[in-house]
Amino acid sequence: MTRSHPPRSSSSNTSSSRRTHEIVNNPGGEDPRVSAAKLRNATAEILSRSASEDSGAASRETVPNRGRDPGSGFGSTSASAYDAALRLLGVRGRSRSELLKRLQDKDFPAEEIDSVMERLERQQLLDDNDFAQQWVRSRHLHSGKGRTALRHELRNKGVDQVIIEDALSQVDDDAEHDRAAELLRRKTHRLTAEDLVERVDRDRHTRRLVSMLVRRGYSPSLALGLVKTEIDRLRD
Repeated sequence: MTRSHPPRSSSSNTSSSRRTHEIVNNPGGEDPRVSAAKLRNATAEILSRSASEDSGAASRETVPNRGRDPGSGFGSTSASAYDAALRLLGVRGRSRSELLKRLQDKDFPAEEIDSVMERLERQQLLDDNDFAQQWVRSRHLHSGKGRTALRHELRNKGVDQVIIEDALSQVDDDAEHDRAAELLRRKTHRLTAEDLVERVDRDRHTRRLVSMLVRRGYSPSLALGLVKTEIDRLRD
């Protein structure tokens, strides 16, 4: 008659548990530091073996496929293109071209994207005219951007040139002059007449301040005129 043997892992666990029990009881007056080390080793052995067995069992489980089924219709996506578009628009306003590219990057079907874009336009949630107007107001007021920079930003977002120029018309020459002058005063509030005594220092500060305004989208002629006026004021 063939004798059946218990599973090896069970025997090993029992053996390790027995060693742990013996160490805890510390037979024979063994050094407690040695006993503690053996206890840690035995416990680690049991935990390691249990983790290995759990990992093997988990690897045999079937993991559900959460990806998009290429052969199915729009309903196969876990989140529709419309949901994705609303989330993107909830973060900030976007141009039509910008939103279209973001949805294409998410690999939604072209037909679904076209349908979503039309739906958003009907709901007046996607409007390049409104987007450009709001973009110019916000960036000019809060970021101090001049018309040159704003024009470049809207072009990069795929907004039509006619729409861009119409949006920029709300920032006239006086508004641009005043906003640039305000930015300049913020940058020069720590400058004193002593900082501008030497010609080399005046030239250095002039170059720095003009460059700052040009980077913000103001014309070089406007920037240079404002900086010279401000430098003269500080020297008086």
